[in-house]
Amino acid sequence: MSTSASPSGPTPAEPHGDIAVGTVTDRLVEANKRYAADFTDPGMDARPVLRVAVVACMDARLDLHEALGLELGDCHTIRNAGGVVTDDVIRSLTISQRALGTRSVALIHHTTCGLESLTEEFRHDLEMEVGQRPAWAVESFRDVDQDVRQSIRRVQTSPFLLHSDDVRGFVFDVKTGLLREVAPA
Repeated sequence: MSTSASPSGPTPAEPHGDIAVGTVTDRLVEANKRYAADFTDPGMDARPVLRVAVVACMDARLDLHEALGLELGDCHTIRNAGGVVTDDVIRSLTISQRALGTRSVALIHHTTCGLESLTEEFRHDLEMEVGQRPAWAVESFRDVDQDVRQSIRRVQTSPFLLHSDDVRGFVFDVKTGLLREVAPA
């Protein structure tokens, strides 16, 4: 077993509190045991209290609940690379609206996103490496504001969504923590 740290592989055993664990996932499982020891069922419904769905980038620098003043149960949170509105995001938003009562959509991209440095060449490189081209698009972009506008349009024009009148897009500044609203096209 390798002892070098790797995002996908084993990491050296590190003390975390009074428990030493092997992999990052082992640490997560141990943390869950501590969490569950004091957990009580909040008695919530799956329907978000604020009737809002937030679509955001998966970037680890975005603590959405803290940044938006949200509590457990307030919203549905849908995250992916770039916060891009893809077919799967439309799927999740459709379920969120039609089955679970959300009415508003907040789209949150951010400054210095990793998708700004990728291209569709990434798919070609994957095909060369594994022998199969991914069915999905990278959805890279150069202009974060334009990508927010495109995401707004995708939500507003989806035939599957019941509520597209309250769709707003923002760019989160990772240096200041502030949201900046992007006007639709």
